[in-house]
Amino acid sequence: MQIDFHHAVTYIVARLADFSHEEAQIVAYSAQYVDDATNDGYIEFDTGALYSRIASAHKMLDYKNFNDLANHHAWIPFHFLPGNNGLPAGQGDDLGFIQRIICKPNSYVARDMVAECIQRKTDRNALHRLGITMHVYADTWAHQGFVGVEDAINRASQLTSKHAEHTSDSMGDSIKDYFSHLFDHAKGEFVAGALPLGHGAVLSYPDRPYLNWAYTNGAGEVVNRDNPKDFLEAADHMCIAMKSFRAGDASLSATGLTPEDKDKIDKLIRGTINEDGDIRHATWLKAIRKAHFSFGKIDLTYVPKGLNSWKHAALGTTEAKDTGNEDFIYNPNFLDSDWKKFHDALQMHRLYVVQELLPKYGICAA
Repeated sequence: MQIDFHHAVTYIVARLADFSHEEAQIVAYSAQYVDDATNDGYIEFDTGALYSRIASAHKMLDYKNFNDLANHHAWIPFHFLPGNNGLPAGQGDDLGFIQRIICKPNSYVARDMVAECIQRKTDRNALHRLGITMHVYADTWAHQGFVGVEDAINRASQLTSKHAEHTSDSMGDSIKDYFSHLFDHAKGEFVAGALPLGHGAVLSYPDRPYLNWAYTNGAGEVVNRDNPKDFLEAADHMCIAMKSFRAGDASLSATGLTPEDKDKIDKLIRGTINEDGDIRHATWLKAIRKAHFSFGKIDLTYVPKGLNSWKHAALGTTEAKDTGNEDFIYNPNFLDSDWKKFHDALQMHRLYVVQELLPKYGICAA
């Protein structure tokens, strides 16, 4: 998924789950920042203090950057959560490793991850952790069928697509149903052959909300995908998760989206047709600005790096990429900054997934 879903839809669902604007902003910013936290290593301050952070992404959408793609340390805990073949803990020991780490939508593994996040709701960075968890949870729908390691299962061929059927978007602009051109198979197969990691071979197709598409996977199976259906289902389950978070209910027994809210989100998913995630994001922000949803008019923004970003507030830098040689001026508010709370939550999430959650399912991951 891309910024239109991870930021805008996460914000909308959080508000519909009765989070305040301020709370929903933190959850939504954190959900999207998982894709933008690409720097790792130590932060050095002029006082001599140090802070260690990890990266949760390596610009996966830059499909030509094989060096970054090869560094897949972040893929399993943050983008391709293993699904244990859809089985509960204690089952699946007879399956191979790759089969067990294939991402599955709303798996037992994923629901256990959400439940643990709810149990930590009193932590000082609980909302940041919730945003990270919602990113990973949503990606189990978008990234289903793929694994976060280099493996032939990720190879894809015969990739085709059709835009989701729709007659008009929720903003009242008429559009036509139309078929996209057949994908350049040579390009997709080149990416898959060079580096079969994640869903690189099918490029951004899993992440475009409006798309219906199909491909043949590395096992020779024809896979049909209905992104609008999957993305709406993800939003509904995120609503259940966030309502359960507010209630402190780790059993996830809350209700999801109302029929009216679900219809509005569905129409925006199907009607916002553009390959560029930033352009789709702008459409969602426009809908929020025009009070399209029941929580009213909000001027929502997202600044990942530079002036007015969480990183700028915490470290005083406007640079998007760190060199590793910076000597940052220590701000007494650093320890309570959203940026640090987010990075603390990243490390807590990864530690839990790798050292507790996956071993519970008999899965060993780096």
